[in-house]
Amino acid sequence: MPRFAFRMKLHAGQEAEYERRHAEIWPELVAELQRAGVSDYTIWLDQSTGYLFALMHLDANHTVDDLPNNPIVKKWWAFMADLMDTNADNSPVVVELAPVFHMD
Repeated sequence: MPRFAFRMKLHAGQEAEYERRHAEIWPELVAELQRAGVSDYTIWLDQSTGYLFALMHLDANHTVDDLPNNPIVKKWWAFMADLMDTNADNSPVVVELAPVFHMD
């Protein structure tokens, strides 16, 4: 099962709001992520830097490359844009992380 790890940057002082919004994640967004082949998706916060580290597992036939065109995903990005570094289209600035070690 492929994995995708990346980091994003949260604005200072937005930690609690970011966590609150994710605690109330929209069921329709979860459904779209699952439909795209995303599972076991976790986001961690480095409180000393504001960096978010995310890891998601992807089905072999995932369609995550299509998610940026999904209206629900775009709506979520707009909803979250005030909390984090974003691109012009409100998508989070994502830095892909390269794997250097894995142990099963």
